[in-house]
Amino acid sequence: MKKLAQYLVGASCVVALAFSTGAFIKVNAAKAPVAAPGQPVDLTYAAEKALPAVVHIKYVQNSKTRTVEVQDDPFGGFFDPFGFFGNPGGGGGTRQQQIQTPKRKATGSGVIISADGYIVTNNHVVEGADELTVTLNDNREFSARIIGTDKSTDLALIKVDAKNLPFLTVADSDKLKVGEWVIAVGNPYNLNNTVTAGIVSAKARGLGASTNGVESFIQTDAAINQGNSGGALVNTQGELVGINAMLYSQTGSYTGYGFAIPTAIMTKVVDDIKKYGSVQRVVLGIQGGDVLNYINAQKEQGKEVDLGTNEGVYVDKVDEDGNGAEIGLQAKDVIVKFDGKKVSKMAELQQELNGKRPGDKAAITFLRNKKEITKTVTLKNAQGTTKLLEQVDIDVLGGQFRPVTDATKKQLSINYGLEVLKVNSGALREAGISRGFIIQKVNDATVNSIETLQKLVKSASTSKEPVLYIQGIYPTGKKAYFAVPLAD
Repeated sequence: MKKLAQYLVGASCVVALAFSTGAFIKVNAAKAPVAAPGQPVDLTYAAEKALPAVVHIKYVQNSKTRTVEVQDDPFGGFFDPFGFFGNPGGGGGTRQQQIQTPKRKATGSGVIISADGYIVTNNHVVEGADELTVTLNDNREFSARIIGTDKSTDLALIKVDAKNLPFLTVADSDKLKVGEWVIAVGNPYNLNNTVTAGIVSAKARGLGASTNGVESFIQTDAAINQGNSGGALVNTQGELVGINAMLYSQTGSYTGYGFAIPTAIMTKVVDDIKKYGSVQRVVLGIQGGDVLNYINAQKEQGKEVDLGTNEGVYVDKVDEDGNGAEIGLQAKDVIVKFDGKKVSKMAELQQELNGKRPGDKAAITFLRNKKEITKTVTLKNAQGTTKLLEQVDIDVLGGQFRPVTDATKKQLSINYGLEVLKVNSGALREAGISRGFIIQKVNDATVNSIETLQKLVKSASTSKEPVLYIQGIYPTGKKAYFAVPLAD
């Protein structure tokens, strides 16, 4: 177990995890210098190519009214005898209270990937933004809009309205070698157009920094700091190889290692967002981890384990209705190949899965009692189908909404909600929700704006269970609960 003094620290002001992304740049007549083995590497060519394509992003989130859970004041009843502010019964529990959030500003980096203004950055750089301003290396400024985001990989695609912009060419990160020189380009601490250099320290590194994220990082000792998020990791040929993602530090600033999202993952995410509006992801339907970690854990308990290999993905559990169960995977099996490619750890398997879409076929090779077995499966999404999933819009509900009025709040002793003004044909009518109903929670998330409802609908539409569980209250005071399916 790691010491508490060791932290994964973000390289952006937006969240604790810091990220940086590479850029695409057009290579013209000039050629990158090639150093002889054992000789110093000239990184000036790569820097000249990358700098014009890496941008500075300013993030603004306006002040908003939010509803939060607070500990109940034991004397609250004296000041709120009618329970206008929630939880009229008191009882020393929690109650919901509205607060005004401050206006937030932050900065990050991004990479132009096409001449017509598409820019790759990190999800955490743009998530929740009301305004995004992009500044180019030549100081031109543009307002940007979000095209799509993917929280699992912490990637986002944004766009500015411009033409003939400089952009970076994307290289195949799978061809990157440990020990190869790279540069990180971004805007740390608001120091625009900063270049740092290092080598590739490791590949397919999993950190366990996110619960359900796709983690297969390029590890580098090129310095990455706050504000590098969304900047470029570039090879000596001036090509994008990764999106700088995290720094590992005991102090909160760079002290040794940074981590980048490889272009092998980024390219597919960007393509899916452009084509489908959301990332098309397959799920193998297993739980497990690196074989070596399992063996070491068993040794600590005084147990000897012989799986026939020290590499691969140890299967701890198999979902009954997943792709793994379909090909007969069982607990204690070890996955060693995916589609003919060697898999030595979970991060490598995640990266390979990320490159597939529902309906694709893949051969999976695994060991059982040291015997090698290969099965081919048609990969499915989280909903258990081979259909390509598109995020649905709030229009699928077939309703019109508005935040609940102050008069209604007072009448019903509530302090938040979204009132249904009209019900047309759609999911609400089919579920039995009528005009006047006040939506307060959807899938256990508080709903007090149309924007929040929109996000929840989009998120649920591509989840394993595409259903909205809606809680609320009628004008009569009667509370109700509905399940609203979003898929046929």
